[in-house]
Amino acid sequence: MPRRVLIADDSDIVRGLIRSFLAGRFPGMEVCGETANGRETVKEALRLGPDLVILDVLMPDLNGIEVASILKKSLPHTKLILFTMYGEYVKTLATAAGVDVVLPKPNGLTPLMEALEEVMD
Repeated sequence: MPRRVLIADDSDIVRGLIRSFLAGRFPGMEVCGETANGRETVKEALRLGPDLVILDVLMPDLNGIEVASILKKSLPHTKLILFTMYGEYVKTLATAAGVDVVLPKPNGLTPLMEALEEVMD
């Protein structure tokens, strides 16, 4: 079960919502870090070694697909969830980059809970 989570999104509001959501439904999970751009996400993921990274596609510096590709090579056991406004539009690219689950943000946080349960198994 992933315990340490890194949240990567350029929106402070989205990061806060995800953090609150995790704390309320998965009390055993620890948000070990939050980042707002792609380069910072790679740097923090390599430093922290999280079990799970929840990331957005559109971030400054490196996008989420580029970040996923780097992290999958450097941290192959880290699970990656792409939580994005572009869901199905980027699914093929995301899967090729090593993303485990692609979720469209417009569907809300409930699918995120289901995806977390899926990647925990």
